Amino acid sequence: MKTDLRVLKTKDALHESLLSLLKERALESISITEICKAAKINRGTFYQHYGKVEDLFEEYFKEIMKDLAESYQAPYKYVERIETTKLNPATIRIFHHIEKFKKFYFIVFSKNVPLAYYYLLFDEIHVLMKEDFIAHQKIDKDVAVDMLSAYQSNAILGMVIEWYRQDFNKSAAEMNEQLVAILNLRLGG
Repeated sequence: MKTDLRVLKTKDALHESLLSLLKERALESISITEICKAAKINRGTFYQHYGKVEDLFEEYFKEIMKDLAESYQAPYKYVERIETTKLNPATIRIFHHIEKFKKFYFIVFSKNVPLAYYYLLFDEIHVLMKEDFIAHQKIDKDVAVDMLSAYQSNAILGMVIEWYRQDFNKSAAEMNEQLVAILNLRLGG
C-alpha cells in the first residue's frame, strides 16, 4: 500500500518539530499544541496519526533504528563473515547513518538531555551486535556474548560521541577508515 505524499509531509513536519523542541526540553515536557504550532498543523491532524507525543517520538525513533540496523548490516551484503584485515571501509554504512540523522544524534549526545536517550540507542546497538556475534562471528567459549556485545556497542558509541564532540567535523568516509584502523590495531602484542 502506497503512503499518501501529504501524510509523509505531515509526519516529516511533526518529526522536525519534535526534534526542534527536544533541543530545548525533555520529551515529557513537550505538548501536542507546541508540536502542532511548530509544524503548522492542527491538533486534529496530529490525532489522526498519534495519540500522544510519546507515540510520535516512538515512530521517529523506530524509523531511525530501522535505518541503523540496515546500515549496520551493510557490510554483510558482500561477505558472510567479516575479517577486519580484509574489511573495505567503503562498505561500512553506520557513520553515513549518523550523518543522515545528525539532528537526532546532536540531541541524543547533548549533555542537556536525559541519559535515557543514550540507553535507548545503546540497547538497539547492543541487540545488533549480539545478533551479529551469534550469526557471523566465532566467539571463544570463555567470552560471554552479552559482555562482548556490550563492550563493542560502547566502543562504537564512544567513537560516535567523540565525533559529536568534534562537531562531526570528519566525513563518514574518514570515520569508516578510522574504525577499520582501530579494528585492526593490535595492542600490547
